[in-house]
Amino acid sequence: MGRGRLRIYLGAAPGVGKTYAMLSEGHRRVERGADCVVGFVEHHGRPRTEVMLHGLERVERKELVHRGATFTEMDVDALLARGPAIALVDELAHTNVPGSRNAKRWQDVEELLRAGIDVVTTVNIQHLESLGDVVESITGVRQRETVPDEVVRRADQIELVDMDPQALRRRMAHGNIYKPDKVDAALSNYFRPGNLTALRELALLWVADRADEYLQEYRGEHGIRSTWQARERIVVGLTGGPEGRTLIRRASRMAAKGSGSEILAVYIARSDGLTAASPKELAIQRTLVEDLGGTFHHVIGDDVPDALLEFARGVNATQIVLGSSRRKTWQYVFGPGVGATVARDSGPDLDVHIVTHEEVAKGRGLPVARSGARLGRARILAGWAVGVIFPMLLCLLLTHVEADPGLANDMLLFLALTVAAALLGGLWPALASAAFGSLLLNYYFAPPLHRFTISDPKNIVAIAIFFGVAVSVASVVDLAARRTHQAARLRAESEILSFLAGSVLRGETALPALLERVRETFAMESVALLERAGDTEPWTRAGSVGPAPVDRPEDADVDMPIGDHMALALSGRVLPAEDRRVLGAFAAQAAVVLDRQRLVGEAEEARRLAEGNRIRTALLAAVSHDLRTPLASIKASVSSLRSDDVEWSEEDRAELLEGIEDGADRLDHLVGNLLDMSRLQTGTVTPLIREIDLDEVVPMALGGVPEDSVLLDVPETLPMVAVDPGLLERTVANVVENAVKYSPAGEPVLVAASFLGDRVEVRVVDRGPGVPDEAKDRIFAPFQRHGDAPRGAGVGLGLAVARGFAEAMDGTLAAEDTPGGGLTMVLTLRAATAATAATAMTAETRAGPPPRVTVCGEARATGPVADMIMEDLDTERQKAGPQ
Repeated sequence: MGRGRLRIYLGAAPGVGKTYAMLSEGHRRVERGADCVVGFVEHHGRPRTEVMLHGLERVERKELVHRGATFTEMDVDALLARGPAIALVDELAHTNVPGSRNAKRWQDVEELLRAGIDVVTTVNIQHLESLGDVVESITGVRQRETVPDEVVRRADQIELVDMDPQALRRRMAHGNIYKPDKVDAALSNYFRPGNLTALRELALLWVADRADEYLQEYRGEHGIRSTWQARERIVVGLTGGPEGRTLIRRASRMAAKGSGSEILAVYIARSDGLTAASPKELAIQRTLVEDLGGTFHHVIGDDVPDALLEFARGVNATQIVLGSSRRKTWQYVFGPGVGATVARDSGPDLDVHIVTHEEVAKGRGLPVARSGARLGRARILAGWAVGVIFPMLLCLLLTHVEADPGLANDMLLFLALTVAAALLGGLWPALASAAFGSLLLNYYFAPPLHRFTISDPKNIVAIAIFFGVAVSVASVVDLAARRTHQAARLRAESEILSFLAGSVLRGETALPALLERVRETFAMESVALLERAGDTEPWTRAGSVGPAPVDRPEDADVDMPIGDHMALALSGRVLPAEDRRVLGAFAAQAAVVLDRQRLVGEAEEARRLAEGNRIRTALLAAVSHDLRTPLASIKASVSSLRSDDVEWSEEDRAELLEGIEDGADRLDHLVGNLLDMSRLQTGTVTPLIREIDLDEVVPMALGGVPEDSVLLDVPETLPMVAVDPGLLERTVANVVENAVKYSPAGEPVLVAASFLGDRVEVRVVDRGPGVPDEAKDRIFAPFQRHGDAPRGAGVGLGLAVARGFAEAMDGTLAAEDTPGGGLTMVLTLRAATAATAATAMTAETRAGPPPRVTVCGEARATGPVADMIMEDLDTERQKAGPQ
């Protein structure tokens, strides 16, 4: 059974109608007689979407119980057993409840596709993994539920569901997306016109890139070389000269006039004499074009105009930008130049712009080198014409001239034609010219005329010397031409190797980028780096670029072994032997890049293991004393109470019980901090960001300190903050407890809040001994206690946990000196944003009212119970978020 087809409705924002469009497609398929069922659809209480479910067969959802709560998810097993032709599955980026068959819904969809079931699904642009940073910069919050871009790119069909921002806001105002009591908050936050416009542009550009990939594949499959002006692509031809920066900036201004335009800068190194380019200047131009959003390409071509046009047509370019020639006037006798040739041969579908610059007509510097080895057919034909036809014309001219220049001058003229034949066509046309010229001199100019005999011995010697000199000159000229070609080729190779070495020094170690450079340099269709574990093991692709890369070296047009178990495989054409030296350098560098990537991963893993070992060592040191101290106190009090030898009074019993309670509280506090630090180290703290007022959370965080030890100043006029209420309560509690611990008796700790711009600050001010500047960062490290803190005061995790929770909420926690003595802890939080409002609204719509923020505060004193509640909150968050 073949793989099923995937169709995705991609939305620019929540509420544009993705689910409605998917259900409409389901109805169309059913009307055409297709076996279509609903695997999972979430209508979010929207009446029109709910109505679309009528008439479609639905597979019952699977109920899952997690931590006492019941959730429903798509039943993959039931769908596979039902085996429909088409399944409608909503919310591709959804995270499944723990205990499901797969962690993510896109993994469920992959199973259905492998089973041969066609899937129609939906996803929003903000859920694409590669766009997380961009969406965060637009909305202010990073999406937690994402789907890999490759999953979406592999779809057989992607349809953009788009809507004008104003129309979407009207739909929101009419209550078609959220409930009426949520409309005002949504319109003023997530659904602001600027946010919607930016997300819409992001979706349009992403879909345009995908359409461009389809277009390139189609053109490649059908061998189409003419330009289709579907998008403006501007190719900038660089020579490595100083005018390149001007051309790049001019092309950037041209691209800015049309949305979606691309800039591709190309440097073509030719073996027949491109002026040597400055590697430093090329590096500057490469950086400039990348800073302007373009790409840099390095290509080898024997004929610069042809190579440039070939490259432009290969990337479906619409415009070429070239600089005015730097040649002096007299140098135009050698030809019209690259710009004029490109403009002449570009055709009607490719515009050529010649840009003036300050280097016009100032000369190229080094003379142009000529190649004597890889001569084109036109050069060879010209050499034979000069070597054979021109001697006949010269003979005809000399025989009709009344004044006889003499045999010596005749020989010099024929010798000039032989040298010209050598320069144009190489050795063999020159030898033919020498032989033919000798015969003509003998027959027409050496007495007796018109006979192949020579009466004067001096003429015999002269003609023999002529033939010898002609052959010698032809050989020397050909040798010089071949040496020039070799030098030019070596220079081109050195430029490539220098560029390759420069990429290493610049830290460009991405394997796909290196393989793409190999493909461009050698004009290949695809390049793959293959490796295997042993001589008998199958080959696997460590990396590849281009369409249809090979899986075995023997299937490639060119393979370059790298050691015993690695090879670089190229498909497209057979390379000459002389190109393999440069290819070998690329292959070696590819192996180095692959090893470096793996070493970086191993080093990161080793760093994490070392950090874990350090934490475990410190934990053991802490357990050896700090955790045993409260246990010993509890044990002693319990043993005393159970003793039959002593009759305890009520006051004594109360004191012992109070000691047991204090020891248990302290022990629970230590264990809670250890568990929190463990979660921070493993990266499992996932905040549930909501909008909330500080005066709802901060007072509850003071439950663990004496009532008269803290002064609270939190104005009611403060803006709401975007935080996880439970994590914020834990953060403030740890900071306040630390401040109270170090404050002198009779000096209460001040907890004050204020706001500036889009940030809200909570300051915890104490009058304790303070902390030196060099230790202000160190006190936030795990298992660090400053100064002469008593051993029973804790394991030194309170501030580390507090900073970790603050950073998890996109906040900061720092230490400052208190004017007049002491330490001030500054907790900076984000004011409420549109993104958090949208997340909160969607969470309420899908999962009902969220838990009270006091839950985390109350659970903080119960250690492991807090982790259970936090995990439940994480699950609720996974079920929430804009869809």
